[in-house]
Amino acid sequence: MRVKDGAAHLAQLDRDRAVYLDGTLVTRVADHPAFANGCRSAAALYDFQARPENVEWMTFDTGTGRRANRAWQMPRSYDDLVANRVAMTAWAEQHGGFMGRSPDHLSCCISGQIMGIEVFERHGARFADAYRDYYRYARDNDVFLTYVIINPQADRSKAWGEQASEDLTCRIVDEDGDGITVRGAKMLGTSAIMAEEIFVANLQPLQEGEEDLAVCFAMPLDAGGIKILSRKSYEQNAVTPWDNPLSYRFDENDALIYFDDVKVPWERVFVFRDIDMCRAQFHDTPGHVYQNYQAQIRYTVKMKFLLAITRRITETVGTIKMPAVRERLGQMASQIGVAEGLLYGMEAAGTRYGDYFVPKKNLLYAATAYTQGLYPQFVTEIRELAGGGLIMLPSSAADLADPELAGVFDTVLVSAREGEDAYDRIKFLKLAWDAVGSEFASRHTQYEMFYNGAQFVTRGHTFRTYDWAGAERILNAFLEGNDTAWAAGGARGTSRKGAE
Repeated sequence: MRVKDGAAHLAQLDRDRAVYLDGTLVTRVADHPAFANGCRSAAALYDFQARPENVEWMTFDTGTGRRANRAWQMPRSYDDLVANRVAMTAWAEQHGGFMGRSPDHLSCCISGQIMGIEVFERHGARFADAYRDYYRYARDNDVFLTYVIINPQADRSKAWGEQASEDLTCRIVDEDGDGITVRGAKMLGTSAIMAEEIFVANLQPLQEGEEDLAVCFAMPLDAGGIKILSRKSYEQNAVTPWDNPLSYRFDENDALIYFDDVKVPWERVFVFRDIDMCRAQFHDTPGHVYQNYQAQIRYTVKMKFLLAITRRITETVGTIKMPAVRERLGQMASQIGVAEGLLYGMEAAGTRYGDYFVPKKNLLYAATAYTQGLYPQFVTEIRELAGGGLIMLPSSAADLADPELAGVFDTVLVSAREGEDAYDRIKFLKLAWDAVGSEFASRHTQYEMFYNGAQFVTRGHTFRTYDWAGAERILNAFLEGNDTAWAAGGARGTSRKGAE
């Protein structure tokens, strides 16, 4: 059966699109020095799933003569859910968790919403049919999508409909028998450079009067009028894969997406002028839970990677045997254990949603609230344990090509790990710096802190979904037990009411 591989993905990117970087229009991203390595890293994920030994467990039969990544498979049982997690874990391990918007993220988002297609049916059969057809198209072709579901920051004291420019936020400006026309911006287009299509929606709440903003659709990123305004490319500024091993390969990029009178056909429109439906598509379906389930899988892989870096640092500088250092490593390991335990727990305690089996919602949100604050703590801990070792490194690999300098490094940059020399120490510490200290690393700290919203948002999800009634039952039973104990052996035989 046909399985998408890396060559097929790169062929999809071999089309003109409007990417703007450093004041220049870039039309072919896969060949550009600012984006080529990231595009190849995305393609490598498809090559991994297409290996003969991986096809069976990384993909599933769509029933159309094709196989697609398991993230597109809607789990009908606990075993299905675990099988999907195994596949998503394997993909995350290919990039150490540093591709936050890998293809399986949007696959899970859309699959989760399609599990609740009846919510779209209530919005209108026309839109439900369009979304169902799009899911099948995207699944069967294993399409790499990204999304923009946040509106531009602008003036946070005002609603989006009250901003100075009515073209600030993506909105409907026209409609006819063929479709709608949209104009305005959305963010954050993470991985928009290397994706094939973009999914547009509103995760943030809208209010009455903002119906023009209440829209959801999907379009190819090479569609006319879509402008991709890229941030600075860390890949372009990476010296070599030895000096910047992460930013050289895994800069997925972020971009502001501006829709300059983009025509969207009706068969690509899934929500239309319905404020509450914008909320419902995420929160009344398993969509929001399932997309964040994938994010927790990736996050767990990333934190294990960082923990391995932390231990290797202490081995390299010779502090691993110090009790205080081992205690700190143990604390970090326990924190990752909590995050991983929540991941397995939300699967084991999963619930049925119609024909499907999905992670337990309140445990998923507990995990997002917990891990959001954990990441910056980890980065600080790693930097403290590393000390000046992350700073005093050669400027680039070119320094080691000089025999005289190489001799100095061998004398000065000593590794406490048996069998390792200055080259090994430098190679590893450059990786560590790229993970926690470089500009690329700083972007990742910011990303992990806010990818699911500000902390008050994630904690609000936890408050909203926690089983308060269950906790209240325990409290009430205890209070009732106190009444029983009083009645059975109260002082001087008085009743509780009499005592009062």
